[in-house]
Amino acid sequence: MNFDFDVIERSWVYLFQDGMVFTLKLTIFSALGGLFLGTLLALCRLSGIRVLAAVAGAYVNLLRALPLILVIFWFYFLVPYIGAWLTGASRPVSVGGFTSALITFTLFEAAYFCEIMRAGIQSVPSGQVAAGSALGMTYRQVMAKVVLPQAFRNMTPILLTQTIVLFQDTSLVYVLSLTDFLGAATKVAQRDGRLIEMYMFVAIVYFIMSYAASLLVRYLRQRTGIVR
Repeated sequence: MNFDFDVIERSWVYLFQDGMVFTLKLTIFSALGGLFLGTLLALCRLSGIRVLAAVAGAYVNLLRALPLILVIFWFYFLVPYIGAWLTGASRPVSVGGFTSALITFTLFEAAYFCEIMRAGIQSVPSGQVAAGSALGMTYRQVMAKVVLPQAFRNMTPILLTQTIVLFQDTSLVYVLSLTDFLGAATKVAQRDGRLIEMYMFVAIVYFIMSYAASLLVRYLRQRTGIVR
């Protein structure tokens, strides 16, 4: 009876224009960067060069074994020193919160996208690779024109599922005082003393968006099954 949902009406513009835009930008850019790096890691793991495969495997196993919150803190404090080392500066390089979070999620998600893409590449029949080689195509051409397009199509539902998980995980950046959707809601909740209302609203928004995306994943999975 004491709920005051008017606080949502007063702050929804701030929540979505600042908070949700930040969350979606971080999700999209991290997913694209993680997918690109993850595909490269998958190719390294499947390559015949043992050193390359071992380094990629160690990277994937290390990142997947660490809690994400630890990785967020680690990169937030470590990236400025890495920047100073790369540029030769005498002091830590100032890195914005969004840039630090983007680097963190890109590197972290790359480990998961790597395993997804590795499974997708291995799902392509080896006969198609042999056929491409028989036609005179190089290894790079076979991967770019034969294997990867099919791997992406086969793994699209799983890639989107991992992106949904990433969308939910981005809420952890509020521990760095960044204004993502959850962080914006927290600021409003603490300002107006309406934690229950704001956190309930955040939960509903996350549920609606994640559930809608999961329905899209289900549809794409069915379409992929029909094509097969």
